[in-house]
Amino acid sequence: MQDKAIKGVDVEISVVLGKAIMPIHQLLKMGRGAVIELDTNVDDDATVLANNKPIAYGEIIVVDDNIGISITDKISPNQQDV
Repeated sequence: MQDKAIKGVDVEISVVLGKAIMPIHQLLKMGRGAVIELDTNVDDDATVLANNKPIAYGEIIVVDDNIGISITDKISPNQQDV
């Protein structure tokens, strides 16, 4: 019975490749083709967020013209950042 209750609930899924901190004046100067250096390496896993809470890690994959993520590890509720 619980499955029916959650089938209609939408969850926002986001994937974080990395983060960067920069002064606002630098951000405002950026134009098309600008590159933002992130705090991660090519081999690092991306973080999967559900409603802005981390739930898993994964590898970015490209299939034809589509980008996706292959889950490599789940984050247990007691490991989530509050």
